[in-house]
Amino acid sequence: MEKKKIKIVLDADVLIHFSKADRLSMLPTILPEYEHIILDIVYQEIGSIQNQIDRQIAFLGNIQKEHFPQSNEMMREYAQLTHSFGRGESACMAYCRFCHDVIGSSNVRDITDYCTANGITYLTTLDFLYLAYIRKKMTAEECHEFMETVNAKGSHGVPVIDITTYHFNKVI
Repeated sequence: MEKKKIKIVLDADVLIHFSKADRLSMLPTILPEYEHIILDIVYQEIGSIQNQIDRQIAFLGNIQKEHFPQSNEMMREYAQLTHSFGRGESACMAYCRFCHDVIGSSNVRDITDYCTANGITYLTTLDFLYLAYIRKKMTAEECHEFMETVNAKGSHGVPVIDITTYHFNKVI
């Protein structure tokens, strides 16, 4: 029996950060051993970058759209989570809880406690940048430029740091 390939379920903020830095097509290449998906609920939240996502799906095929929910229990969990969190975060958390996948989200205030309590691994934009750096897909200077560009374009949650000193301690 073939082992299930783990998916990285991308939330809107990570997609928007990579889009603002003009690096959206690179995002799935950082961890090519994983499938990268966007749930239809998250897709509805990303507004202006939907066309970019559609082109990437059509031409590169390295991000896939997936329907949410996958089960009744996932839908119940989602409904409960939406009382405290946004629709996209709630969908990603419920999906990963029941499918045992990884969340790509920088909304750490919203997701950390839930992910910890449910054994869900999550990757932030900085985690993706660090992995791009150590896998030699981006230089430290390119990572720094990415952070500055994203912040200059109005995104929050991507601190400008020295990526060479970033502490990454996640098992993926």
